[in-house]
Amino acid sequence: MGDLRVEISAKRVRAYFGGELVADTTAPRLVWEVPYYPAYYLPLSSVRVELKPTGETKDGGLVHDVVTRGGTAGGAALTYPDSPDLRDLVRFEFGAMDEWLEEDEPIYVHPRDPYKRVDVLNSSRHVRIALDGVTLAASTQPRILFETSLPPRFYLPLSDVRFDLLRSSDTQTRCPYKGTADYWSVEVGGVVHEDVVWIYRSPLPESQKVAGMACFYSEKVDLFLDGELQEKPKTPWS
Repeated sequence: MGDLRVEISAKRVRAYFGGELVADTTAPRLVWEVPYYPAYYLPLSSVRVELKPTGETKDGGLVHDVVTRGGTAGGAALTYPDSPDLRDLVRFEFGAMDEWLEEDEPIYVHPRDPYKRVDVLNSSRHVRIALDGVTLAASTQPRILFETSLPPRFYLPLSDVRFDLLRSSDTQTRCPYKGTADYWSVEVGGVVHEDVVWIYRSPLPESQKVAGMACFYSEKVDLFLDGELQEKPKTPWS
């Protein structure tokens, strides 16, 4: 690896697999491998199970299987013995573990970035959502979710959404700051636009104010704010 941003976290972090504690540390490292969010690297001394070398390499690191009494997570651990910053650490593939805890609370998708903030504010601004010239929702009671480095998201009461245009979807996504989202597609003029709307029915505590409200991808619809059409943001979902 090249130059890395590495910080020590004060949180206790635990990872579980196969019903067994894989690692337990009060000195995890946050490593920004990509600009958008960090990964956890844990001290090798905190590992409670066998890390079995596979003889393979990935991203310049040595690949290991994580072996527990309850099963094996193939290729789920990486070490970097030649790296000055990472030589005494191991990175477990986040999704390969059964559970991650920060202190005593589960985390999902990836570690929370300590420099990312989520604020949810009540608003009386008029929000109208349209697609192909058809109004999908209109409200003067939005809650606006401001999340660092992302565009504002406008969550609307379900009573202000045209449910006759929504179509159920099996899609779910998880966010480490908001929780699990369920989705609807939208049908306009006989055309189905997949997974345009989401809802957090039971969001995480910091996002409770958007519970049970609908949000439209402003990248995929026309969003009018106080009567003015907003420019579509450029994001990974554009």
